[in-house]
Amino acid sequence: MTENFWNGKRVIVTGGAGFLGSFITRKLVERGTGDILVPQIENYDLTDHISIKQLYADALLPTDQCPAHLRPANLNQGPSTFNLKPENLVVIHLAAHVGGIGANREHPAEFFYDNLMMGVELMHQAWKHGIGKFTALGTVCAYPKFTPVPFKEEDLWMGYPEETNAPYGLAKKMMLVQSQSYREQYGFNSIFLLPVNLYGPRDNFNLASSHVIPALIRKSIEAQERGEMEMVAWGDGSPTREFLYVEDAADGILTATEKYNESEPVNLGSGNEISIKDLTEMIIHLTGYQGRLIWDTSKPNGQPRRGLDVTRAREKFGWQARTPFEDGMKRTIEWFRTNRDKIR
Repeated sequence: MTENFWNGKRVIVTGGAGFLGSFITRKLVERGTGDILVPQIENYDLTDHISIKQLYADALLPTDQCPAHLRPANLNQGPSTFNLKPENLVVIHLAAHVGGIGANREHPAEFFYDNLMMGVELMHQAWKHGIGKFTALGTVCAYPKFTPVPFKEEDLWMGYPEETNAPYGLAKKMMLVQSQSYREQYGFNSIFLLPVNLYGPRDNFNLASSHVIPALIRKSIEAQERGEMEMVAWGDGSPTREFLYVEDAADGILTATEKYNESEPVNLGSGNEISIKDLTEMIIHLTGYQGRLIWDTSKPNGQPRRGLDVTRAREKFGWQARTPFEDGMKRTIEWFRTNRDKIR
């Protein structure tokens, strides 16, 4: 039964110390899984096949022999010391080298190479080691630039992605090809999920690499504090985006891992599309900024529209997002105000 899926399982969460990963690991504990492993970049280079082999070798050791550096210190760990069978190891691959439009334009080669190498070798070695299940996280950036809205999973191959994030999007999309081909040839159980842009507490608020919501929240609050009469936003505000609250995303990923066992891609989104203009005005209102908004049209807009068809997730494993957008935004803004002294 689904409620027993995690019984006797050990879970590797790559990127488990990051934004989404922190919610995944906490929800795993809530679902009864204390046996969680989070590889850190200081110990495992996930772009290197030798390092990945070492990760799986360490992960398959009995609990009392498993390296301490694999275990998150802030989670309640199960007391078991069982000898793990490979089929009881689950991999949730969240790790990515990622950033906003600016970072994508400055580091296209790094984003392509790092994400491609991580995905290909992690899944390949998971198959070679007999791992029971592999959940791969793709990206909405994998969709073609002019995909009809709402994006349907069957439209993934109808064109080339938006140019600024194509290297990243295509590298992540190769995990879909790998998942389907490894299932066909080897019967390997992997799934491929396509989350839309995430937001929420503990997001990346570094203006050099952050995505649109945390960047606008920070810019708006800091402009208000400095008494600036104008705030500049990129583009012209016309593109649309869809956003998914991070806790909803974590729930969707774990529900899919429990219930879904096919290699057809599945969108994870809220089903609500909003223009960047409306989003920016909402953030200005919620943060209390009193100045004037200026659009810098010399900066790129990115993909014209993004909005997902989320039917497949509901039909295949009964999942849908629950957090109203304004509620999620208020929680995110409050978290930033409370924790900003710890943010670079």
